[in-house]
Amino acid sequence: MKLIFAGTPDFSVGVLEALHQAGHDIIGVYTQPDRPKGRGQILTACPVKEKALELSLQVFQPESLRDTDTQKELSNLDAEVMVVVAYGQILPVEVLQTPKYGCLNIHASLLPHWRGAAPIQRAIISGDTQTGIGIMQMNESLDTGDILLEKTCDILQTDTAQSLHDKLAILGAQGIVEALDNIEKLTPTIQDEAGITYAKKLSKEEAWIDWSKSAVEINQQIRAFNPYPVAQAHAKSDKFDDKVLRILSACVIDLAYDAKPGEVVEYDKGVCIVATGDGTLSLKQVQLAGKKAANIKDFTNAYKLTKFS
Repeated sequence: MKLIFAGTPDFSVGVLEALHQAGHDIIGVYTQPDRPKGRGQILTACPVKEKALELSLQVFQPESLRDTDTQKELSNLDAEVMVVVAYGQILPVEVLQTPKYGCLNIHASLLPHWRGAAPIQRAIISGDTQTGIGIMQMNESLDTGDILLEKTCDILQTDTAQSLHDKLAILGAQGIVEALDNIEKLTPTIQDEAGITYAKKLSKEEAWIDWSKSAVEINQQIRAFNPYPVAQAHAKSDKFDDKVLRILSACVIDLAYDAKPGEVVEYDKGVCIVATGDGTLSLKQVQLAGKKAANIKDFTNAYKLTKFS
């Protein structure tokens, strides 16, 4: 099909590649303008722009799609459909109505569950055991359009936000190619309003661990916030009294200790077990402020942790 692609982060790159490999005529790639990045605040292209240039595709980077000249430029491309994947801009009705088949969005949840900005992380932190992707016919409201196609995916106990992101990116690429191949045959399904949940944007404040919660809840938080913003807590050891320790991975263990939440109940070479409000947590990978991430074996060789707060 003759299509426009709109996306910005890594999650979108695999979809762009899949559409290109499937032989679709990608007549324009819309992505966010280059932004300052790093300590030097150097203008840096996003992953989608880099991939589009690698594929010799025409790139457009408007600050807004509400500008009439921008809308006219998009309309002149005469696309049959616009595929939108984590673009980062609201599409006005003028854009939604421009292509023959409208605008299709890939959303990383089974709508109407987890509408919003952080569906992957919210699914993990809530203890969901299944998620997926939905190919949605976009309308003027956020994530409320009819569903054209869905693909499901189990959430494993070992999944982090990154690993689940990677699995859903592959599903999304497969799903949109399948949807475009069958665009005339797909039957739109209205979302069930009774099942709505919202996936609000992540905040750094949420990264702080509350040790009074259960080991299961804390582990879900750790997995959901890896790689960003990373769960963290104040720690005490034989070499420091109060430093921030980021916890990148852990596992729940079936051992009972008579200890207060946050107390380190077992500490040896390669082992750090912490009491919680319900159950215990074995830390696997940590990162002390200002240091590189380390597995718990290396960390326990250097420090003896005693308590978290």
